[in-house]
Amino acid sequence: MKRKKTLEKMEDIEKVDGQNVRILFSSNLRWFRSLQNFSQASLAHRAGLTHNFINDIENCKRWVSPQTIAKLATVLEIEPYQLFLAEAKAKEGTRLATAERRNDSFRVYLDDFSDSLKKMLRELRRKYLQDDEEVPKPPKSEPEGKTSE
Repeated sequence: MKRKKTLEKMEDIEKVDGQNVRILFSSNLRWFRSLQNFSQASLAHRAGLTHNFINDIENCKRWVSPQTIAKLATVLEIEPYQLFLAEAKAKEGTRLATAERRNDSFRVYLDDFSDSLKKMLRELRRKYLQDDEEVPKPPKSEPEGKTSE
């Protein structure tokens, strides 16, 4: 009789806690996926899963194996434990990393833009000035009152 009650209590705890863990996991998975701007299909493709499976996980219909958790974390560029953190902690911990990634991406974009602009200027000089020189740097101006003789 005691054993039966204990088993019933364990089942109740498992249902409540298990459901909370699933909700937490699915919510964090959705959050981290959105940070990377991945659709369910693109996350699934990168992790070697189906988009239906990702949808079922995010809707708490299916659970994942440790191997799948590792795959998802790798693709999302996070540690596996972050998928189980309380939402506020998971979000707070990723704000800085996300901002850093955005800054890095912006720097790369600016470098590419700068290189493209230099290339375009060289081509325009060649075409219209028949000049193969680099774009000249502006001359250094001498301080007022000082003459070079």
